[in-house]
Amino acid sequence: MSKISQQLLYCLSFLLLGNTLLAQSGFSKKILEQSQLDFVNLGFGMFIHYGMPTFMEQDWSDPNAALELFKSPKLNADQWAKAAKSANMSYGCLTTKHHSGFPIWNTKTTDYNVMKTPLHRDVVKEFTDAFRKNGLRVMLYYSILDMHQGIRPHTITKAHIQLIKDQLTELLTQYGEIDALVIDGWDAPWSRISYDDVPFDDIYYLVKSLQPKCLLMDLNSAKYPGDALFYTDIKSYEQGAGQFISKEHNKLPAMACLPLQQNWFWKTSFPNTPVKNVNELVEKFVIPYNNAYCNFMLNVAPNSDGLMDQNALDALKIIGTLYKNKPSYSSLPSYQAPIVDHNIAKQVPSYSSWSEDMNIMDFANDDNFGSAWVSNPTVKGEVWYELDFERSKAFNSVVITEGKDNPSQYNLSYLKDGKWHPIAVTAVQQGRIKIFRFDEVLGQKLRFSIKPEKGHAVVNEIGVYQERR
Repeated sequence: MSKISQQLLYCLSFLLLGNTLLAQSGFSKKILEQSQLDFVNLGFGMFIHYGMPTFMEQDWSDPNAALELFKSPKLNADQWAKAAKSANMSYGCLTTKHHSGFPIWNTKTTDYNVMKTPLHRDVVKEFTDAFRKNGLRVMLYYSILDMHQGIRPHTITKAHIQLIKDQLTELLTQYGEIDALVIDGWDAPWSRISYDDVPFDDIYYLVKSLQPKCLLMDLNSAKYPGDALFYTDIKSYEQGAGQFISKEHNKLPAMACLPLQQNWFWKTSFPNTPVKNVNELVEKFVIPYNNAYCNFMLNVAPNSDGLMDQNALDALKIIGTLYKNKPSYSSLPSYQAPIVDHNIAKQVPSYSSWSEDMNIMDFANDDNFGSAWVSNPTVKGEVWYELDFERSKAFNSVVITEGKDNPSQYNLSYLKDGKWHPIAVTAVQQGRIKIFRFDEVLGQKLRFSIKPEKGHAVVNEIGVYQERR
């Protein structure tokens, strides 16, 4: 049997095994909650941005940059791991492919990869081997946006989606146990690739079928309220993009990240430019975030030689004297399972009782949590809101995001074969979010009878889902 045939057989066997595990509840709420708890208790880790942008002065490299540029003659992942250990970190997370689309592992999906460069080394393998050898856990970063392959707004094809699945399958079958996969470049204002363009649920369940314990974190979940987990296993906050966790109110397993240096990827100015204040990093962010169920990921960028600069190494050693105790939670506050499936309510026709001026019904299912439908305050008693799917749809969960300090009570019913049927279910409240999960129903319309508690209803967003269970 040829080497290629052996690899294909291995991947096929792993996929079949993964799907069997999934069908047998190998991926379960219990496993997910344990993985989330374990992640929070890891406390502090190293983000490592290394790739084609390392050899340029921008964080987004030329998507067609010459492969000859990629030279790191002194590349030493063991140095990275020991640097992380010196800071009392628990894990590392490596950028396997950034937005410009250059994989730094031995991929069979494209010839535009690290094995075709003068370096000609599988950086992902060297990273995972080095960090495990030093007693550290491993996580990987992967960008959905891929400018080299044309995976960008308005151009995505079935072949692109298959490429993403093939690359993730390589990463999750060739490098041992991966604690988390950090996804970027997806459903963000700047990437403009929606969870429908590249189906989130398909990617999510592929990851879980390959490695049931692997967490999937979407780095761009900022548009979603911090009261529930939308399209991520871990609520993520990229502080450099202005996303900051509420240390006083967060009740979800979370991650925050920030670079130690001035950029995510290395720049020629780094060796002679001061890094961030390490005392402030530890005292203002790492420790208080750990106390709020939040893991902190500090980025350190290797230089073009493949080594970390001395000023970064010195800073990490100081951090190690300041950060002594990682968290040790025995459990996390109660929270509902993540919402990861396709939202069938998004931008379908909607109707309601009299609305407040300009805040009409369309704003409650426009996929924008900053807008809202507001019932007219002159309508006393019960108001209503209705979604029309225009044909029968199966669904088994509803999520309502209310306006802050504007709670209401909801009764749900669906239209089937010309008759309305009630859905007997009680909402689970998480902050300003109400989550309804129930046995599957089939309906053409969904209606909400609403009793506002403060004179009028305010609904920022309604999602309707057919969850895989």
